[in-house]
Amino acid sequence: MTTNSLVTLHDVRVLRCAPDGPLLDSESAALDLLGDAFGQDAELVAVPVERVADEFFRLRTGIAGAVMQKFANYRLRLVLVGDISRHVAASTALRDFVHETNNGGHIWFLPTYDDLDARLRPTG
Repeated sequence: MTTNSLVTLHDVRVLRCAPDGPLLDSESAALDLLGDAFGQDAELVAVPVERVADEFFRLRTGIAGAVMQKFANYRLRLVLVGDISRHVAASTALRDFVHETNNGGHIWFLPTYDDLDARLRPTG
């Protein structure tokens, strides 16, 4: 299994999760990621969508809300990186949810790591 790596993007310490690790599928899994992030003094956790359980994208399961609440409680940013178009196409609620969270500063759904780099790049 590949390990997570700590990278710095525009002065933000990012824990970049390996694509082949445990699924993000519960509050417990979120706490494990938070522990890893705090252990490496990360400010943001970037999780590839391959590591996100399909149930996360079905909002009625409550998994997304529970995971995101954990990150908010611990004041750590979460970014899910990759193509979620099939999930968004299947759910208007998810499409609206992704749009709203992407307008905020703490939880983002981004297609690529280049998009994350652009989001973190200082303006001006």
